[in-house]
Amino acid sequence: MKTLLVAGGSPDFWPVFGEFERYVGIDRGALYLLERNLPLDLAVGDFDSLNEAERQRVFTGAKAVQRSVPEKDDTDTQLALSQVFAEDPTAQVTLIGATGGRLDHLLANLWLALEPRFQPYLRQIRLEDSQNSLVYYGPGTHEVQREVGMKYLAYCCLTPIPDLTLTESKYLLHKQKVQVPTSYASNEFVTEKAGFSFSEGVIALIQSRD
Repeated sequence: MKTLLVAGGSPDFWPVFGEFERYVGIDRGALYLLERNLPLDLAVGDFDSLNEAERQRVFTGAKAVQRSVPEKDDTDTQLALSQVFAEDPTAQVTLIGATGGRLDHLLANLWLALEPRFQPYLRQIRLEDSQNSLVYYGPGTHEVQREVGMKYLAYCCLTPIPDLTLTESKYLLHKQKVQVPTSYASNEFVTEKAGFSFSEGVIALIQSRD
């Protein structure tokens, strides 16, 4: 199921998006969905960022609510993602509202795909904002299509990579040994596609516009 997860980051950074089959609001993200007259199939979080009137609006407007306590091990986004995949292991998830705010939240969201529980869904998770899209890749040989309006391409090695090869882009690599997490930023498409391969680890591939 094509699922939109909306975290609590400012809607000023939201991308333009089309229709989804399911809408999940994470904490204040649930309120943002209702304020824009979008569906709210599930609201997840401790809702400590909302005042009482806002909480009641979310609880009334949501088809289902999963409320957590503020003191917990998982973030609200982790809880939401876990719930979505528990209910639908084939879900194709786009997460918005996850950038543009606190850096600790940004890093927690970026590293989600490294968690063992989310590894089986690595290729089903996508982060977007008004300037960027991010998808995750595991080992293999991959080809990526240039998205409309995007110019830049970054290969963010979230783990050590023993043999990163980049092809069909402005800057190339051949079996580069990446010993620490590294972002090969500001690469560029030279055609409408680019290729890369590696044998171990996880890469977040980011397309960006100015």
